[in-house]
Amino acid sequence: MASLLQFEKVLMKCSCDIKSPIINLYFCKHCLKLRCGRCVSHEVDSYSCPNCLENMPSAEAKLKKNRCANCLDCPSCNHSLTTRATSVALTDSQSPDKKMTKKVYYLACGLCRWTSRDIGLGDKETASGGWEEHDNPHFERLNELLEFYHQLAIKEKNEREQKKFNKRRTYLRLQEKYFSPGGLATRRKASFLNALSSMAPKTDEPEITPVKLIEPKEEVDPLPSKYYTQPLVLEKVTTLAQRLNRPEFASSQVEGLYPRHKHLVIKRSQRCRECEHNLSKPEYNPSSIKFKIQLVALHHIPDVRIYLVPKLYQAKESIVTILLSNPSQEKMETELEAINEPPSTGLLTVPEGLLVLAAKDITAEFDEKTADTSEFKDNPEKKSSETSQGHIQFRSGHKLGVLFKVTPQTSDSDVVVCFKLKYKYHNTSPSLRTPVEDEEKPDAVWLEHEVEINLGATSP
Repeated sequence: MASLLQFEKVLMKCSCDIKSPIINLYFCKHCLKLRCGRCVSHEVDSYSCPNCLENMPSAEAKLKKNRCANCLDCPSCNHSLTTRATSVALTDSQSPDKKMTKKVYYLACGLCRWTSRDIGLGDKETASGGWEEHDNPHFERLNELLEFYHQLAIKEKNEREQKKFNKRRTYLRLQEKYFSPGGLATRRKASFLNALSSMAPKTDEPEITPVKLIEPKEEVDPLPSKYYTQPLVLEKVTTLAQRLNRPEFASSQVEGLYPRHKHLVIKRSQRCRECEHNLSKPEYNPSSIKFKIQLVALHHIPDVRIYLVPKLYQAKESIVTILLSNPSQEKMETELEAINEPPSTGLLTVPEGLLVLAAKDITAEFDEKTADTSEFKDNPEKKSSETSQGHIQFRSGHKLGVLFKVTPQTSDSDVVVCFKLKYKYHNTSPSLRTPVEDEEKPDAVWLEHEVEINLGATSP
């Protein structure tokens, strides 16, 4: 099966006209539309550390700059650091001849064997607690610039609001002049109030504190002579990725790499933008991988996969086997309609009429007994041109193998075929869309989605 692990071979078009694999799509049961990651609203549910699984509220995460206070990353390989214990020999101050051992702790990486002793970071007497932090030499300058741009943003926001207010006042004056009685008196009163308001001091605008400008240098400092005289040792030079991990230091030597607090991860829920219902909502517990709501399209709409593709030749008709699977526990009626327009690069002929997919039985996968498919009458002796029974190759449980006729039109690119997949969807929660008196009746509607299949390149 060519698409068992290559899901990018079969794409479906969502509501925003972007084609994605079915495993990346969501199906909204309330507005009955496909949604991808670009046409849903993303909401952050919780913050947690991926190492210690400590959960924290959003205010605390913002205060800690989305970093865990206890867990650290290796500056060399970004692996999690662990605390190691060792014993050191110390000399007693009262009796110099007598030596005593003391237990100390240091940080070590189990992947690249980096330790905190490599950069001269002192050992600790306790395993818990904060380690020594390396201060940024440009910390004060960065805070000064951030405060300056914050004041500038507030000033620009006030100017935009003032422009909106002025435009609104102009419109009101025109309205009073031409459409309301007593417009002259009202206009004079308004002009008098505007004059008084202009004389009042403006207290909303913050005072912008100017920052100290750095004077440019006309001459560049010469390169140290050690780069010409001393040999280069690559093991002591940091890579570009290591420097970008800590841009505030950007040390060129390995001795200047310091541990970094581990970045927090989030659990997010995804909501439909049209009906505002949740499509995906995880559990709040950071150690849980379950979902409260998970409306993946793979569990609601028919799955289309490539089963068998022969050698394709340009301008020569070939028979391709496509596998359709029913994800629901009820029979599903489907119809296919070919789209022989760009981006399609092959002429496609699909079966006509209804294709009935059997209901999915979870227990049948563990039962050796073959499912009975005699009720469908897939290949009768007399095949009518109005039915699609002659295009069915096999049937296995809730899966159906359908034969497509493909004629490649070009040999320069891959053969791509497109068709519309129409199916009868049975809503599993009819109470959300139907009146109370019709809740006992299952709601079934016809839906359609555009499918694009990449069959690969043609043979010479």
